[in-house]
Amino acid sequence: MTNRKVCIVGVGKIAHDQHVPAIDKSPDWELAATVSRAGSVEGIPIFRDFDVMLEERPDIEMVSLCMPPMARYQYARKALLAGRHVMMEKPPGQTLAEVQALVGMAKEKGVALFATWHSRMGKGVAGAKAALAGKEVTRGQITWKEDVRQWHPGQEWVFEPGGMGVFDPGINALSILTEILPEPVHVTRAELDFPEGRYTAIAARIEFSRGVSMDLDWLQKGDPSWDIEVETAEGTRVVLKFGGNELWVDGEKMPGAEIEEYPALYARMAELVDQRAIDVDLSPMTHVADAMTLGKRLTVEPFSF
Repeated sequence: MTNRKVCIVGVGKIAHDQHVPAIDKSPDWELAATVSRAGSVEGIPIFRDFDVMLEERPDIEMVSLCMPPMARYQYARKALLAGRHVMMEKPPGQTLAEVQALVGMAKEKGVALFATWHSRMGKGVAGAKAALAGKEVTRGQITWKEDVRQWHPGQEWVFEPGGMGVFDPGINALSILTEILPEPVHVTRAELDFPEGRYTAIAARIEFSRGVSMDLDWLQKGDPSWDIEVETAEGTRVVLKFGGNELWVDGEKMPGAEIEEYPALYARMAELVDQRAIDVDLSPMTHVADAMTLGKRLTVEPFSF
């Protein structure tokens, strides 16, 4: 069977590191074109104008949006109105309302829409969810720290309005938390560190209901810390390390699932296209929005790449 054709829109670091290799491995998809102002993929036709691609390539039924979130709504809207299926990198947009509007368009056009949360595909996430099922959470600690200069080198957009700052990686942790907890939590308090002259935070401390807290830092040198610990009234202790890819339950390391994050996302997208279905969970973004609403803003020393 001939694979379905996909166009990557926004050919930057995440596209080269994750999306292109995942499509190459996929039994469902073939990379047929790209749209980018500057980037390209060797051997793949490139368009500089998204409208031209939509007009000239009716054979491409799905677009995978990999650009920063500030521009995502406009591209997703054009694709949906053209009857194309849409897959969106995280976060799916810069506001909740614009993503909700896209859901309405996808329903009206009868096409698939997928807001991806790649960290939910971590090898230990499903096991952590199973270990916590039916239990009462009494404490949780998220520690998500990395070096922005390593993971977003020179990418000034992360500090622009809509760029989310330290919540760009932090939302990965929130996508895992909202997947594994047996009951939802909500933000109760937050402190956000904004570098002088910047529009988004570089560090944050957040408190949630049910004794859950979160520590985000984008200035950690060396190896990143991508860890989640959860304790329950029943005595269960679940620890996820390495961004959800290593699971420990009550001090015992558990076997990981045979899964790769981005190939799993493209497999899920194929299912959604078959069903003409929508998979858009906005709970991680809701936590970010609530932290922004409740957060005490603190000004810290200037930051430059």
